[in-house]
Amino acid sequence: MSKSVEVISDVICPWCFIGKRRLEKAISVFDRGQEVRVRWLPFQLNPTMPKEGILRREYRIKKFGSWERSQELDANVVAVGESEEIHFAFDRIERTPNSVDAHRLIWLAEQEGVQNAVVEALFLAYFREGRDISNRQTLIDVVVEAGLDRKKADLLLVGTDGLQAIKEAEVKNRELGVDGVPFFVVNDKITLSGAQPTESFLEAFR
Repeated sequence: MSKSVEVISDVICPWCFIGKRRLEKAISVFDRGQEVRVRWLPFQLNPTMPKEGILRREYRIKKFGSWERSQELDANVVAVGESEEIHFAFDRIERTPNSVDAHRLIWLAEQEGVQNAVVEALFLAYFREGRDISNRQTLIDVVVEAGLDRKKADLLLVGTDGLQAIKEAEVKNRELGVDGVPFFVVNDKITLSGAQPTESFLEAFR
């Protein structure tokens, strides 16, 4: 019997990246004759973010009160990330992006059968390489490298495709009481909030 996991996340959330790794570990242990299907759904940490994003230092000071506090939090995430073999490079990130277009491309990637690869590529581009994924050309380059067709990605971003899916996800997120990410829904009935340890996913699968 196959299992399904819906992951509600934002590509600019480091804990979502950590949660992805822990989920993958659980799947690698559990997925022996039982397929685990993963679907990525959108959540915007900053729904009012300007289209072009803002300087990360400015954003973090506003959010956490000081740059020093931001750096303390980053150091904690870096340490946890290393334990999951994720090498966060916050010093390379200049801008905190608007993630709407990234979510639209993740929606397209599901239809094209490359959703997980696109999500992974976006996490790596932002957190390890410091690429500005609010920049449309950069964003397209990242998803194309992950297997998405360039022409389809271009066409999506000049139109409105994918926006309705984001609106529908917002409604569902409210119904589920999602106020932070990552948030996981296993087999449409078990919910897990936060970057849960691998064992928590295994318990949910069982």
